[in-house]
Amino acid sequence: MSYLKFKADNLFDGLRFLEGDNILITDAAGIIQDVVNAENAGDDIQIFSGILSPGFVNCHCHLELSHLKNVIPPHTGLLDFLCSVVTKRGFAAEIIQEEIIKAEKEMYDKGIVAVGDIGNTADTAAVKSNSKIYWHNFVEVLSFTDEKAEENFNHYKNVADSLATSIQSSTIKHRTTLVPHAPYSISPKTFELINNATKNQIISIHNQENEAENELYKTGGGGYLRFFKIFGFDKSPFPVTGKSSLRSILPYFRNGQTIFLIHNTCIPEEDVIWATEYAAANGLKLVYCLCINANLYIENKVPPIDILMKHNCHVVLGTDSYSSNWQLSIASEVASVQKYFPHISLETVLQWATSSGAKALEVDSVLGSFKIGSKPGIIHLDKNFSLATRIL
Repeated sequence: MSYLKFKADNLFDGLRFLEGDNILITDAAGIIQDVVNAENAGDDIQIFSGILSPGFVNCHCHLELSHLKNVIPPHTGLLDFLCSVVTKRGFAAEIIQEEIIKAEKEMYDKGIVAVGDIGNTADTAAVKSNSKIYWHNFVEVLSFTDEKAEENFNHYKNVADSLATSIQSSTIKHRTTLVPHAPYSISPKTFELINNATKNQIISIHNQENEAENELYKTGGGGYLRFFKIFGFDKSPFPVTGKSSLRSILPYFRNGQTIFLIHNTCIPEEDVIWATEYAAANGLKLVYCLCINANLYIENKVPPIDILMKHNCHVVLGTDSYSSNWQLSIASEVASVQKYFPHISLETVLQWATSSGAKALEVDSVLGSFKIGSKPGIIHLDKNFSLATRIL
């Protein structure tokens, strides 16, 4: 058997930086064989400056919106951003496909090996069917009213079925699940339909991206009323609970789901505490997905990462889409977390980008770490850890 051998200034194995002069050894297919001391590694070692790491896991993206690159200007605020996505996403099919192809290649080249990808359509199916990236498709259901709940649910179920049947993988079987879009786009009956359809599955929901989301559920008013007018509603179609959006919608789930809470830009500490207690009491697992560059792009804000760390939350990273980011690079997300939260160790942030994301997507037997027998991909991070390049 032929072996490949890799050495760098620092070797991060998915959990920690390894001490000593270590050599990573793989077979020709990239399956991890061992990590050994340099004096026992022999010859033909490829040497890199910077860091070698397992491939990155992007837990939140919207590949199908790649054609919106540079279409929506930064710092509009979330409500104007949402209105722009709804009104500007219509492009010719060939342009949408061209940009999807470019974005998939960009993520692959920059060392992303797995993606939790949001979709409202099956536009990405052709690209994913030939992709070397592992995909977990989160097909977002949108349904503002109970009257339309079953009709809309069935529509998105058909989308999910199309994705599930058209995407195959020889290494890991891709998964497809139905998920709610956000607290401001799902009616009570629709939540119940999604809960019933996703027992023990991994799902996601955009969570508390804006203070207006909490105001919507507490009072029935606020900035989202302008968003609803696009869809013909003069008032909020959702029940007023007097509680935050998270406390209002999380109780719809009680079927053993793993729930990715996406963005969390405005989540208060008391909601983190409450959600942790609710999940523990009801057999749920919560994952907090941070897309810091998207938060900066849309509202020039960062999520309360210190609160999540204080309460030992399961944290992962995502890029969001080209409608709300300058690039689709987990390395750039790592760099931004380090910039705004310099007291958080690089080791911790790289865990979020690798093993933590793989565990959340339940692919950690193959991806996320340099565990012997796994095939996580190998990426090279430059000395500023902001530029990632796939080397295997």
